Amino acid sequence: MLDFTHLEQYRENNRIEAKKALGGLPRSIWETYSAFANTMGGVILLGVEEYKDRTLHPVNLPDPERLVREFWDKVNNPAITNINILSPKNIQIRNINGNDIIVITVPRATRQERPVYINKSPLNGSYRRNGEGDYKCTREEVLGMQRDALIIAPDMKHLPHLSLDVFHFETVHRYRNRLKSYSPGHPWEGLTDADFLCELDAVELGEDNQMHPTAAGLLMFGLESAITREFPNYHLEFKWAEGQFSSGSDDLSDNLCDFYFRVCDYFAKHLATLPAGIKPGTMPYIHEALREALSNCLINADYYGSCGISISLLDNCFCFRNPGSFRINVEDAKYGGISDPRNGTLVKMFNILDIGDSSGDGLSRIYDIWQQMGWDFPIIRETFAPDTIELTLKMHHNDGHKLSGSTGSFATSQSNRRLIISYLTKHAQATEEELTDFIGLTASDVRELLTDLIELGIIEIKAPAVYRLKA
Repeated sequence: MLDFTHLEQYRENNRIEAKKALGGLPRSIWETYSAFANTMGGVILLGVEEYKDRTLHPVNLPDPERLVREFWDKVNNPAITNINILSPKNIQIRNINGNDIIVITVPRATRQERPVYINKSPLNGSYRRNGEGDYKCTREEVLGMQRDALIIAPDMKHLPHLSLDVFHFETVHRYRNRLKSYSPGHPWEGLTDADFLCELDAVELGEDNQMHPTAAGLLMFGLESAITREFPNYHLEFKWAEGQFSSGSDDLSDNLCDFYFRVCDYFAKHLATLPAGIKPGTMPYIHEALREALSNCLINADYYGSCGISISLLDNCFCFRNPGSFRINVEDAKYGGISDPRNGTLVKMFNILDIGDSSGDGLSRIYDIWQQMGWDFPIIRETFAPDTIELTLKMHHNDGHKLSGSTGSFATSQSNRRLIISYLTKHAQATEEELTDFIGLTASDVRELLTDLIELGIIEIKAPAVYRLKA
């Protein structure tokens, strides 16, 4: 909650929008409602004016109760908005120094609710929020949100126009050999390739009584030429200091299965040449984290999106970038325990080889391992237009300081970050010393948390050692 006794300290930003509303509900309020709901949520202040110096000041609303009633009538009107995601607790009338204002807290909509749009048109009435205000979503952004809202995972899509000749059966055989090594005597061992693919949900029986690929089967085992016909923007790329490889550039099949194991091989070669200082007993955990990050990137990508997958390894820094937005709250993903993968069939295909985590704890496990190693805190960025998720893992030590030794578990670290955000929400800005006193950690611990929040784009430095929420 904002500190309304010091409203002038705040600025309009990607989470706060101020409107005078002296002439009634402004038309632009519905664009902001849609934008906040489709992005990260935010607060709409009615009866608040932004001065030329960008400071916020209350202007007394003559009849706030009427405005609230009008707002409820319109937010529930399908001709204005397609869905009301608010409850009574989300709207309050506050009095600031004798001035009545209205505070509307808009949460981030769930993936099943997105896109939240206005004027009965998802393609022309869906908005998102950036640092400069509300902007109309592109067609690609809207279609991406609609795909995420589906109950059936997009990778279960049946492709009756394709036959089994789109599969790279050498990849299928390599996959089957790995399964045989991992799970000797598996009941699928004696199946034909077609029956094996059917058990994996890589193919389905069509109305013509013939087997046809699913989207997951095509992505996992298909030929690159066939994959790109179904997914025009499909592209896989891996870069490292000495070179790179990408789909379509050599004689490999360029499907997800071959790409995954090829990248893992490069990770293993790189880790084998790391300088002294990493204990041999910790190497399996590092491998585990990198494999989880890679499989997570491939499993949660929106392959119908407008860009491809990019993995890079430069200066002991691993970066995993995939198209698509988060389907659950980012903080929930970091805590673990909530699983909502975009491509559930790909999850099954990887899990059967003991690759990836289906419980929702994979990302949390990566954070735990990186903290135990004492390396820089993992960074997650979610960007829009186009929708992308980027995970950065730096194998750089924090001056010998391990977060796990002072801030405790990953969940505790997340709690401390939320405390910083809460404090800056209430006080608009704070010094490093004030935050250290408030949280009760050492200065180095707080500095580490602040660095992470800056890299996440949540806070910014206003002056040396003075911080505030990013505008």
